[in-house]
Amino acid sequence: MAITLAESKVGMTDRIDQAVVDEFRRSSLLLDRMTFDNCVAPGTGGSNLVYGYTQLLTPSTAQFRAINTEYTANEAKRTKKTAELKIFGGAFNVDRVIQNTSGSVDEIAFQLKEKIKAASNAFHYMAVRGNSASAPDQFDGLDVMLTGSSTECKDYVTLDITDPTSEQACRLFMDAVDDFISGLDGMPTMLCGNRLIINRIRSCARRLGYFTNSEDSFGKAVENYNGIPLLDMGEYYNGSSTEYVVPVYDADSNTGLTDLYAVTLGLDGFHGVSPTGDKLIRSYLPDMNQPGALKTGEVEMTAAVVLKNSRKAGVLRGIKVK
Repeated sequence: MAITLAESKVGMTDRIDQAVVDEFRRSSLLLDRMTFDNCVAPGTGGSNLVYGYTQLLTPSTAQFRAINTEYTANEAKRTKKTAELKIFGGAFNVDRVIQNTSGSVDEIAFQLKEKIKAASNAFHYMAVRGNSASAPDQFDGLDVMLTGSSTECKDYVTLDITDPTSEQACRLFMDAVDDFISGLDGMPTMLCGNRLIINRIRSCARRLGYFTNSEDSFGKAVENYNGIPLLDMGEYYNGSSTEYVVPVYDADSNTGLTDLYAVTLGLDGFHGVSPTGDKLIRSYLPDMNQPGALKTGEVEMTAAVVLKNSRKAGVLRGIKVK
């Protein structure tokens, strides 16, 4: 069964639960538009939450043949993979005196909204940079999935858009983006990167006439390149420092490089997986009628991401933005 966050609201009777889901959707275009396969149940004793799937590596081909000749046989290639769902979110404490005297700014509502924002950022981070091999509490993200794939495109020389006012640089960059997109299986659902690369694409698209606007589910403006939504994946705060979800890095003596990801959302492409049931996100608000000076609230999500078709996502690496 497939479900989106919007669909998960249908069976909810609690308005607070509905508001929490909507806040997740507002905070992330990716979460709002992503489909989740909610079919994962715990193994024996509830020890793990593993999703098994088959990834298409190479599609089958069709041929022409002459009379009295045979087709050259070829088969689609696939591989079996698994993804383990991970639990993420957080808790917050509110002193009952602070809540009772918070006035026009509801302290619980404020802390809940900020926790949802943090959870959304954590999902973005893991969807791109998650690596279960180096961090067992994470699920694998696009960087791991696409490394070494046919849709991982590298170019550390020609893609210099540090000066987006240069028409030649814009044309070279947009040509490279178009070539990158054409190597995927169909038009991607969105292009994802950090603020710097999204700003460069916006600038180049405006100059070349490929920039448009649309709206998300809440009427918020969504910027598009040639009809493809542009998603700034934002920044991730790990408790001590803040960094771009899609990093800026140095490679091969070049500095100030970043990557651009393209994804096609859907159960046959890039999608989320979640436990059985329709409650993808759970929230636990403080009960102000219970004893105790500190009241605890929590927000939690259990999920992972998978790529069913290796050509339904790609990454254009080494774009010089600084």
